Amino acid sequence: MIDAELIPEVAARFKALSVEGRLALLSALQRGEKSVGELAEATKRSQPNVSQHLASLTHAGLVEARRDGTRVFYRIADPTVLRICDAVCDSLVARARGHQRQGIEARRRRRAGGGR
Repeated sequence: MIDAELIPEVAARFKALSVEGRLALLSALQRGEKSVGELAEATKRSQPNVSQHLASLTHAGLVEARRDGTRVFYRIADPTVLRICDAVCDSLVARARGHQRQGIEARRRRRAGGGR
């Protein structure tokens, strides 16, 4: 259940996750911390674009930064976000398999003359 008092914060997290570029960054970060340059290379995005997305993810509490001299490294701050993404991916795969099974069954019925 979603706690009614937390709805604005929950919405902010889902908003942060609603952009493909941010999901691509989280995907790259699940293998460990990276600099903006490394993230730009891994996601094939410009450094300014990566920086904007990292700011949104940081603001939502999903990513955190660590400075090492002149470089800044980012890592996932809340591993729960990976479980959320895994759950959504698993759901999409299951749904696709269900649609595939339905298509196979429909083709069988058509071949057997029992359906449209």
